[in-house]
Amino acid sequence: MAKEDYYKILGVNRDASEDDIKKAYRKMAMKYHPDKNPGDKQAEQRFKEAAEAYEVLGDEQKRQIYDRYGHEGLKSAGVRGFSSFEDIFSAFGDIFGGGIFDAFFGGRRAGIRRGANLRCEVNITLEEVAKGIEKTIKLRRHDPCEQCSGTGVEPGAKEVTCSTCQGRGEVQQAQGFFVVRRACPHCQGKGKIPEKACTRCNGTGRTGSQAEISIRIPKGIDDGTRLRIGGEGDLGDNGAPRGDLFCDVFVKEHPFFHRRGDDIICELPISFTEAALGAEIEVPTLTAKDTITIKPGTQSHQLVRLPGKGLPNVRGYGIGDEIVQVVIETPKKLTQRQEELLREFAKTEGKTVMPHRATFLEKLKHYFEGN
Repeated sequence: MAKEDYYKILGVNRDASEDDIKKAYRKMAMKYHPDKNPGDKQAEQRFKEAAEAYEVLGDEQKRQIYDRYGHEGLKSAGVRGFSSFEDIFSAFGDIFGGGIFDAFFGGRRAGIRRGANLRCEVNITLEEVAKGIEKTIKLRRHDPCEQCSGTGVEPGAKEVTCSTCQGRGEVQQAQGFFVVRRACPHCQGKGKIPEKACTRCNGTGRTGSQAEISIRIPKGIDDGTRLRIGGEGDLGDNGAPRGDLFCDVFVKEHPFFHRRGDDIICELPISFTEAALGAEIEVPTLTAKDTITIKPGTQSHQLVRLPGKGLPNVRGYGIGDEIVQVVIETPKKLTQRQEELLREFAKTEGKTVMPHRATFLEKLKHYFEGN
């Protein structure tokens, strides 16, 4: 089933400002929040769709990818959406500024101390862009405490009912005519606390460790693309879900090529004689060598195209070309014999040999005669 357009979901125009997009999402989040619509599966779905749309349209880089390539482009760039409501609350709760949104739904969100998002960088070559690759990175993050198995309770001890909330996991606070429910600050919404906190993790249920994460880099990825790897961030306290890992991908400079969309450009220096007489010349490609034909009379900066030798489109729509740009090099030093031959050649120059030069001189002559 095709996904609905993100602009249509939020009810904004394609040229909507960042502030308009944020306001539209805030309105939908308040309307369809699951705590205001208990058991309403349709409202839950609309809430998730709105969050997914805002994740993309509220981020300038992701919005550019979506405007250009649509849903498939986001998929290729590693944008995967949200796996749970807690992911949504953690990612976007801050846009409501701790006001009415937290007042209505603070109990639900505060009790789930989802782990922090982490960030890493990966540098890849243009050859790796062409074929796609998996990169393994090492990072420091928290894992469940081995001593207490992530519970935060010292082995041999047990959990007891929180005396602050009497096991309810939430406390009530009067604000004018309203009674606001919030997660209990003592037990963080669990309703229970350790009889004795784990001595290794101090009751947090987690300890620092070094992890190895495998990241799939899609073919055709652009320099500076940010990938989101859901659930690979830091671990939350007391077994709460992990945050996400955001990976910024950078493409190293290549000794021969520079990129233009899906095409790659290669500048090829050739001699005057090769340009004038023609030649068969080997050129590099991203996978091997290839041979191009320089036709007699080739001019400097003329282009020779090698179809299908470029980069794959990030959306899977074909492969670009390699474009060889010919640059004629003028020798800086000549032997005596070479100079003699060139002087003899110069005497033969005329309209039939150098038509562009002759035309220029003729125009120049008329220009001065006219003035």
